[in-house]
Amino acid sequence: MPIIVNVDVMMAKRKMSLNELSEKVDLTLANLSILKTGKAKAIRFSTLDAICKALNCQPGDLLEYQEE
Repeated sequence: MPIIVNVDVMMAKRKMSLNELSEKVDLTLANLSILKTGKAKAIRFSTLDAICKALNCQPGDLLEYQEE
């Protein structure tokens, strides 16, 4: 898929663990892990909003487009 999810990059920049982010955005570790590893097929805007708030970033910091 040409959409790359950079949640792990932003988490590292913010020095935030998966557990901490999970608590802040009220998502299970399993769902965050799927998103973090790039295996997710979709993301809700409300989830994207919560992650952006928790990581103090923009959606463009989390999502990247690369041609195949």
